[in-house]
Amino acid sequence: MSGCDCHIEIEHQEQRRTLMLLLAINAVMFCMEFVIGMMGQSTGLIADAVDMLADALVYGVGLYAVGKASKIKIRAAHISGVFQIILALGVLVDVIRRYLFGSEPESLLMMVFGLLALGANIWCLMLIAKHRHGEIHMRASWIFSKNDVIANVGVIFAGAMVYLLDSHLPDLLIGFAIALFVIRGGRAIIKEASKEKNEIIGHG
Repeated sequence: MSGCDCHIEIEHQEQRRTLMLLLAINAVMFCMEFVIGMMGQSTGLIADAVDMLADALVYGVGLYAVGKASKIKIRAAHISGVFQIILALGVLVDVIRRYLFGSEPESLLMMVFGLLALGANIWCLMLIAKHRHGEIHMRASWIFSKNDVIANVGVIFAGAMVYLLDSHLPDLLIGFAIALFVIRGGRAIIKEASKEKNEIIGHG
Protein backbone atom coordinates (compact mmCIF):
# COMPACT_ATOMS: atom_id res chain seq x y z
CA MET A 1 0.00 0.00 0.00
CA SER A 2 3.08 2.26 -0.10
CA GLY A 3 2.05 3.76 -3.45
CA CYS A 4 -1.57 4.28 -2.40
CA ASP A 5 -3.19 7.67 -3.13
CA CYS A 6 -5.69 7.22 -0.31
CA HIS A 7 -4.46 10.34 1.52
CA ILE A 8 -5.06 12.43 -1.62
CA GLU A 9 -8.62 11.13 -1.92
CA ILE A 10 -9.27 11.84 1.77
CA GLU A 11 -7.97 15.39 1.30
CA HIS A 12 -10.25 15.88 -1.70
CA GLN A 13 -13.23 14.59 0.29
CA GLU A 14 -12.42 17.04 3.10
CA GLN A 15 -12.18 19.89 0.60
CA ARG A 16 -15.55 18.96 -0.91
CA ARG A 17 -17.27 18.81 2.47
CA THR A 18 -15.77 22.13 3.52
CA LEU A 19 -16.67 23.89 0.28
CA MET A 20 -20.22 22.50 0.29
CA LEU A 21 -20.80 23.84 3.80
CA LEU A 22 -19.24 27.20 2.91
CA LEU A 23 -21.41 27.38 -0.19
CA ALA A 24 -24.57 26.67 1.82
CA ILE A 25 -23.74 29.27 4.51
CA ASN A 26 -23.01 32.00 1.97
CA ALA A 27 -26.03 31.20 -0.20
CA VAL A 28 -28.39 31.44 2.79
CA MET A 29 -26.76 34.66 4.02
CA PHE A 30 -26.91 36.20 0.53
CA CYS A 31 -30.67 35.60 0.29
CA MET A 32 -31.26 36.94 3.79
CA GLU A 33 -29.05 40.03 3.52
CA PHE A 34 -30.20 40.94 0.02
CA VAL A 35 -33.89 40.85 0.94
CA ILE A 36 -33.32 42.79 4.17
CA GLY A 37 -31.02 45.22 2.36
CA MET A 38 -33.70 45.97 -0.23
CA MET A 39 -36.39 46.34 2.45
CA GLY A 40 -34.16 48.50 4.62
CA GLN A 41 -32.79 50.55 1.69
CA SER A 42 -29.24 49.74 2.79
CA THR A 43 -26.50 49.76 0.18
CA GLY A 44 -24.14 48.41 2.83
CA LEU A 45 -26.26 45.30 3.40
CA ILE A 46 -26.83 44.84 -0.33
CA ALA A 47 -23.08 45.12 -0.96
CA ASP A 48 -22.41 42.64 1.82
CA ALA A 49 -25.05 40.32 0.35
CA VAL A 50 -23.44 40.55 -3.09
CA ASP A 51 -20.12 39.81 -1.41
CA MET A 52 -21.74 36.66 0.02
CA LEU A 53 -23.00 35.73 -3.46
CA ALA A 54 -19.54 36.28 -4.91
CA ASP A 55 -18.13 34.00 -2.24
CA ALA A 56 -20.77 31.38 -2.95
CA LEU A 57 -19.69 31.46 -6.59
CA VAL A 58 -16.06 31.10 -5.52
CA TYR A 59 -16.91 28.09 -3.38
CA GLY A 60 -19.01 26.59 -6.17
CA VAL A 61 -16.18 26.99 -8.66
CA GLY A 62 -13.74 25.65 -6.06
CA LEU A 63 -15.99 22.63 -5.51
CA TYR A 64 -15.92 21.96 -9.23
CA ALA A 65 -12.11 22.20 -9.23
CA VAL A 66 -11.48 19.69 -6.40
CA GLY A 67 -9.53 16.73 -7.74
CA LYS A 68 -9.11 18.32 -11.17
CA ALA A 69 -5.85 19.04 -12.99
CA SER A 70 -3.83 22.12 -12.01
CA LYS A 71 -4.77 24.00 -15.19
CA ILE A 72 -8.47 23.54 -14.44
CA LYS A 73 -7.99 24.75 -10.86
CA ILE A 74 -6.14 27.83 -12.10
CA ARG A 75 -8.87 28.56 -14.64
CA ALA A 76 -11.53 28.12 -11.96
CA ALA A 77 -9.74 30.55 -9.64
CA HIS A 78 -9.42 33.07 -12.48
CA ILE A 79 -13.14 32.81 -13.26
CA SER A 80 -14.06 33.32 -9.60
CA GLY A 81 -11.95 36.49 -9.53
CA VAL A 82 -13.71 37.84 -12.62
CA PHE A 83 -17.11 37.07 -11.03
CA GLN A 84 -16.09 39.05 -7.96
CA ILE A 85 -15.21 42.12 -10.01
CA ILE A 86 -18.40 42.04 -12.10
CA LEU A 87 -20.62 41.79 -9.02
CA ALA A 88 -18.72 44.59 -7.28
CA LEU A 89 -19.19 46.88 -10.28
CA GLY A 90 -22.93 46.26 -10.00
CA VAL A 91 -22.82 47.41 -6.37
CA LEU A 92 -20.95 50.58 -7.37
CA VAL A 93 -23.74 51.39 -9.82
CA ASP A 94 -26.29 50.97 -7.01
CA VAL A 95 -24.27 53.26 -4.73
CA ILE A 96 -24.28 55.98 -7.39
CA ARG A 97 -28.01 55.51 -8.01
CA ARG A 98 -28.86 55.84 -4.32
CA TYR A 99 -26.57 58.86 -3.96
CA LEU A 100 -28.34 60.64 -6.82
CA PHE A 101 -31.92 59.66 -5.96
CA GLY A 102 -31.65 59.29 -2.19
CA SER A 103 -32.28 56.49 0.31
CA GLU A 104 -33.32 55.99 3.93
CA PRO A 105 -31.33 53.06 5.32
CA GLU A 106 -32.56 51.34 8.48
CA SER A 107 -29.68 51.51 10.94
CA LEU A 108 -31.00 48.77 13.26
CA LEU A 109 -31.33 46.30 10.39
CA MET A 110 -27.79 47.13 9.27
CA MET A 111 -26.34 46.44 12.71
CA VAL A 112 -28.35 43.29 13.44
CA PHE A 113 -27.77 41.60 10.10
CA GLY A 114 -24.21 42.86 9.88
CA LEU A 115 -23.58 41.11 13.19
CA LEU A 116 -25.31 37.95 11.95
CA ALA A 117 -23.18 37.98 8.79
CA LEU A 118 -20.06 38.50 10.91
CA GLY A 119 -20.88 35.36 12.89
CA ALA A 120 -21.44 33.40 9.68
CA ASN A 121 -18.13 34.53 8.20
CA ILE A 122 -16.17 33.75 11.35
CA TRP A 123 -17.63 30.25 11.10
CA CYS A 124 -16.51 30.11 7.45
CA LEU A 125 -12.99 31.19 8.44
CA MET A 126 -12.81 28.42 11.02
CA LEU A 127 -13.90 25.88 8.40
CA ILE A 128 -11.42 26.96 5.73
CA ALA A 129 -8.47 27.75 8.03
CA LYS A 130 -6.65 24.44 7.64
CA HIS A 131 -6.84 24.70 3.84
CA ARG A 132 -5.53 28.28 3.62
CA HIS A 133 -2.07 27.20 2.44
CA GLY A 134 -3.39 24.59 0.03
CA GLU A 135 -4.13 24.68 -3.69
CA ILE A 136 -5.10 27.82 -5.55
CA HIS A 137 -8.88 27.25 -5.39
CA MET A 138 -8.70 26.76 -1.60
CA ARG A 139 -6.46 29.79 -1.10
CA ALA A 140 -9.02 31.84 -3.03
CA SER A 141 -11.71 30.70 -0.60
CA TRP A 142 -9.55 31.73 2.37
CA ILE A 143 -8.83 35.19 0.95
CA PHE A 144 -12.49 36.00 0.35
CA SER A 145 -13.66 34.67 3.73
CA LYS A 146 -11.01 36.75 5.50
CA ASN A 147 -12.02 39.90 3.63
CA ASP A 148 -15.69 39.33 4.49
CA VAL A 149 -15.08 39.67 8.22
CA ILE A 150 -13.68 43.16 7.68
CA ALA A 151 -16.66 44.08 5.48
CA ASN A 152 -19.13 42.86 8.13
CA VAL A 153 -17.50 45.01 10.81
CA GLY A 154 -17.76 47.94 8.40
CA VAL A 155 -21.52 47.39 7.94
CA ILE A 156 -22.08 47.31 11.72
CA PHE A 157 -20.07 50.51 12.18
CA ALA A 158 -21.89 52.22 9.29
CA GLY A 159 -25.25 51.25 10.82
CA ALA A 160 -24.23 52.93 14.06
CA MET A 161 -23.13 56.05 12.16
CA VAL A 162 -26.41 56.18 10.22
CA TYR A 163 -28.23 56.24 13.57
CA LEU A 164 -25.94 58.76 15.28
CA LEU A 165 -25.63 61.16 12.34
CA ASP A 166 -29.15 60.62 10.96
CA SER A 167 -27.61 60.44 7.49
CA HIS A 168 -27.57 57.89 4.67
CA LEU A 169 -23.99 58.76 3.72
CA PRO A 170 -22.27 56.21 6.03
CA ASP A 171 -24.34 53.47 4.36
CA LEU A 172 -23.29 54.62 0.90
CA LEU A 173 -19.66 54.88 1.95
CA ILE A 174 -19.53 51.34 3.36
CA GLY A 175 -21.28 50.01 0.24
CA PHE A 176 -18.68 51.76 -1.88
CA ALA A 177 -15.82 50.48 0.32
CA ILE A 178 -17.05 46.87 0.24
CA ALA A 179 -17.36 47.01 -3.54
CA LEU A 180 -13.75 48.23 -3.81
CA PHE A 181 -12.70 45.54 -1.35
CA VAL A 182 -14.34 42.86 -3.46
CA ILE A 183 -12.66 44.21 -6.61
CA ARG A 184 -9.31 44.11 -4.81
CA GLY A 185 -9.90 40.51 -3.76
CA GLY A 186 -10.91 39.55 -7.28
CA ARG A 187 -7.77 41.11 -8.72
CA ALA A 188 -5.64 39.33 -6.10
CA ILE A 189 -7.03 35.95 -7.13
CA ILE A 190 -6.59 36.68 -10.84
CA LYS A 191 -2.99 37.73 -10.17
CA GLU A 192 -2.35 34.58 -8.12
CA ALA A 193 -3.87 32.38 -10.84
CA SER A 194 -1.78 34.07 -13.53
CA LYS A 195 1.35 33.59 -11.43
CA GLU A 196 0.69 29.87 -11.05
CA LYS A 197 -0.09 29.57 -14.75
CA ASN A 198 3.24 31.18 -15.63
CA GLU A 199 5.05 28.83 -13.22
CA ILE A 200 3.48 25.80 -14.91
CA ILE A 201 4.47 27.15 -18.32
CA GLY A 202 7.98 27.81 -17.02
CA HIS A 203 8.32 24.24 -15.79
CA GLY A 204 6.76 22.84 -18.95
